[in-house]
Amino acid sequence: MPNYKEFNFDRQFPLESGESLSGFKLAYQTFGSLNADKSNVVWVIHALTANSDPTDWWSDVVGKDKVINPEEHFIVCANALGSHYGSTNPLSINPENGTKYYHDFPQLTNRDIVNTFIALKEYLGLESIHTLIGASLGGQQAMEWAYSESDSIVNLVLIATNSKHSAYGIAFNESQRLAIEADQTWIERKDEAGLKGLKAARSIALLSYRTSKGYNRTQSDNEEKLDHYRVSSYQRYQGDKLVNRFNAFSYWVLTKAMDSHNIGRNRGGIQEALSSITSNTTVIGIDSDVLFPVQEQKDIALHIPNSKYYEISSDLGHDGFLTESQKVSKIIFDTIQKGSQKRYLKVC
Repeated sequence: MPNYKEFNFDRQFPLESGESLSGFKLAYQTFGSLNADKSNVVWVIHALTANSDPTDWWSDVVGKDKVINPEEHFIVCANALGSHYGSTNPLSINPENGTKYYHDFPQLTNRDIVNTFIALKEYLGLESIHTLIGASLGGQQAMEWAYSESDSIVNLVLIATNSKHSAYGIAFNESQRLAIEADQTWIERKDEAGLKGLKAARSIALLSYRTSKGYNRTQSDNEEKLDHYRVSSYQRYQGDKLVNRFNAFSYWVLTKAMDSHNIGRNRGGIQEALSSITSNTTVIGIDSDVLFPVQEQKDIALHIPNSKYYEISSDLGHDGFLTESQKVSKIIFDTIQKGSQKRYLKVC
């Protein structure tokens, strides 16, 4: 894990569920410098299993000479509450009893996570954010933030996300959690509990992140076989990669946060909530995304005033927000330089 800074919140932190945390810690990183009037802040929110270093997992979009450039922007990215890359998570010590939380970590929602970001923003002395960007789970959180503090967010970029998590998306997440539950070690209070289940969960998740066309193009075998298929090795490899850098407890907590996403909950409904967002908004969909279908992004753009909708053509599905970096960068550049003034469709 790269070097990061820590923000420690040392007061009782109420959660949407009615539970609370006795404070929390956020790991975060900044890149570049604030300008004199603090108007060059670009805040990037990571997706499900990423960390606070977007130059690592989004290196073609964030970094020197990239569209989000530390020589021009003051870039902030915080590791989400519940994720284990330095922030308070289920493997952290519960100050109430001096032992690790494990299964006792409280339920989180995106609203809870966003409230920690807002606390960090205040700690950093930032009055406004020039551009707030999030994709997938990060897009859900960016939307929540824009609702809560729309006046302080000038530009909003929502990529491959939705205003309410779909039954189909929840079904995928529940299937992954069932895989974790099926691991006999999951009941143990150990850091490594549920890792075999997490490996299977990652394999399930990939089916929602990719497409049949993408798999058939990149993972098909040219020779005739009876076993040991290339795609089988790929699924196992990807599962092992996640197991080596993540834990089942954080995965469980964050997928639950994704499931509970509903921008309209207790706010008069989805349309009412979206219509109150005043940030200049750019919404980006991936035409082959089966987990977050483009209709979900079109509906977001339809109801947020001052919004644009762009659609990227890709056969790589939901992961297109990571792999189609040139197309994503072009759209983000337009947003950062010009903002959004009217709604229209553009296909890349």
